[in-house]
Amino acid sequence: MTPHAPSPFGILTEEQLRQRRSLKWRGLKPDILPLWVAEMDAPLAAPVERALIEAVLRGDTGYADAGGLPEAFAGFAERRFGWTVDAGSLMLIADIITGVEVALQTVTVPGDSVVISTPVYGPYFHHIELLGRKVISSPLSYDSGAYRLDLDRLAQDFARGARAYVLCNPHNPTGLVFSRDQLQQIGRLADEFGVAVIADEVFAPLTAPGVVHVPFATIDAEAAARGFSVQGASKAWNLAGLKAALLCPGPQADRSRMRQELTVGASMLGVLASEAAFNDGEEWLDQVRAGIAERSDLLSCLLARSLPTVRYQPPAGTYLAWLNLRACGVGDDPAAVLQERGRVALYSGLYFGAEGRGFARLNLATSRAILTEAVARMSRVLVVQGSSSQW
Repeated sequence: MTPHAPSPFGILTEEQLRQRRSLKWRGLKPDILPLWVAEMDAPLAAPVERALIEAVLRGDTGYADAGGLPEAFAGFAERRFGWTVDAGSLMLIADIITGVEVALQTVTVPGDSVVISTPVYGPYFHHIELLGRKVISSPLSYDSGAYRLDLDRLAQDFARGARAYVLCNPHNPTGLVFSRDQLQQIGRLADEFGVAVIADEVFAPLTAPGVVHVPFATIDAEAAARGFSVQGASKAWNLAGLKAALLCPGPQADRSRMRQELTVGASMLGVLASEAAFNDGEEWLDQVRAGIAERSDLLSCLLARSLPTVRYQPPAGTYLAWLNLRACGVGDDPAAVLQERGRVALYSGLYFGAEGRGFARLNLATSRAILTEAVARMSRVLVVQGSSSQW
């Protein structure tokens, strides 16, 4: 295990966290330990906190204007990813899923098919269908406990008449971070089959140390120039409730059918917080990344000691641990069993599609004490359950 890394995750006690009114801490009964929804158990980054306090003191809570957020993100993207972004092309939106919806409405029409690489972020299924489009699930390859992109399967699914592909990178829930070569091959397939790529890159700042995120917009393919990406500070700086993100059209993207009321739903506080995060929040971000890596190491050790039948591949990106509990004798939805019997909440693998059967997602962005207690609660359930099963 690596030495304890400095991070914001050990600052707040469980008692302090339970005073929060967010869904994570108030959405379940108080005796349940919540490691489900993707919120961090950390104080805000100091620059973000200052920006919000100053806004409240001057009563700056009116309708949102993008202000300096596009320029702040462009500077961050250049420093972090080597991506030169035209700030003038960026569009303020309320959140990531809104950006995906707007892009889908721009590049497809009702009845069109949209490919997603499953298991994947659950709202994709619902929102694609809500728009009157058809979902094509293109499963990732899973072998010996590790996931990889199955390009042959992706080609087959593109060939089924797909009009768009929602690319989740870094990938939620598996933690995959796609290489430039893999993205290049996705772009080649998209060009071959006339598929528009919409890249959800909200977890882009949260790669493991030594892992580099490659924006899809930077690859050498027509698909990158005519596609869209969706960016935001919500995951990396824990700002999901503040509602602000950016839609980034490629230079050749067709905007002729794009909705004009994009900024409706974005909040002024979200814009100001995101601007501060991208401009001045990188030191905090690096502390978070180190803390996630340290907690991933801790989880590996705890599982090896207490629950060796649980398979876990540490994520290359995100702060989400995707756990294979199929050998634990708890059925298709282990998260339901763990919540009911162990009073610990993970996200159900079924939320991420059929390929999530027997899996559960655990949030690593918490204290060592909470993570250790969570595994202890899981162990008390799974060891007893496993001893009475047929495995």
